[in-house]
Amino acid sequence: MSIKQISVFVENKPGAMYAMTGVLARNNVDLRALSLAETEDFGIVRIIVDNVYAATTILKDAGYVHSVTSVVGVAIPDTPGGLNRVLQVLTDEGINVEYMYAFLGGKDVDHAYMIFRVADDAAATAALAARGIQVVEQEEMSSL
Repeated sequence: MSIKQISVFVENKPGAMYAMTGVLARNNVDLRALSLAETEDFGIVRIIVDNVYAATTILKDAGYVHSVTSVVGVAIPDTPGGLNRVLQVLTDEGINVEYMYAFLGGKDVDHAYMIFRVADDAAATAALAARGIQVVEQEEMSSL
């Protein structure tokens, strides 16, 4: 139970993000979440999409180096302390968060969504579910 994140390596130069997102847009791939980490020479664009197979095929055909990683998606109530509650569960279970980023669901105004990269998706998912926190699955990405 997890979400598939695509990490795309792009050159750190003007127009590189435009070109990469253009390839996806022209092929009707819907970006649900995006995070960019950069260095002087290149960037790693982490994306969550509605159709992982289509996106990875399109990126490969366009010559983009990429990889697919499992991440945990969580619906967080849009209230003060919502994120803190999720992080408390992970802390209580000794689960380290390697990185995280947020995205908003278009239809659900009562929740924000977070993507978490952790060493053990199954342990994180089980701990969160046991404490009543809604974990989001890949299949749900096209409906958010």
